[in-house]
Amino acid sequence: MQKMPPSGRFSSPEITGTLVRGARAMLRWSVVDLARAAGVSVSSIRRLEEEVGTVQPRTRLAMRRALEGAGIDFIGTLDGMTGVILTRDRRGA
Repeated sequence: MQKMPPSGRFSSPEITGTLVRGARAMLRWSVVDLARAAGVSVSSIRRLEEEVGTVQPRTRLAMRRALEGAGIDFIGTLDGMTGVILTRDRRGA
C-alpha cells in the first residue's frame, strides 16, 4: 500500500485533455500559447483536449513540461481523483 504524502496528494502520472484545458485556463494561455511553449502543434493539443485521435507520448510530455515550467502541478489522490493547481504564478507565454 502506498503511503499518503503529508499533502494528501501526489504527482499524477498522465495528463488528460481536461487537465490540460484546466491548466491553460489557470495560466490564461491559449492553445497557441501552449503550442509555442511546448514546441508542439496546435492540432496535437486540440486532439488531446477533445480526446479525438492519438497524441504521441513525447508530445504529451512536452505539454506537461511546458505547463509545469509555468507553475502548474498535476496532482492525483490515492482514490483516483486528478486535478491541476497553480503552484507559483508565472502566467504569460
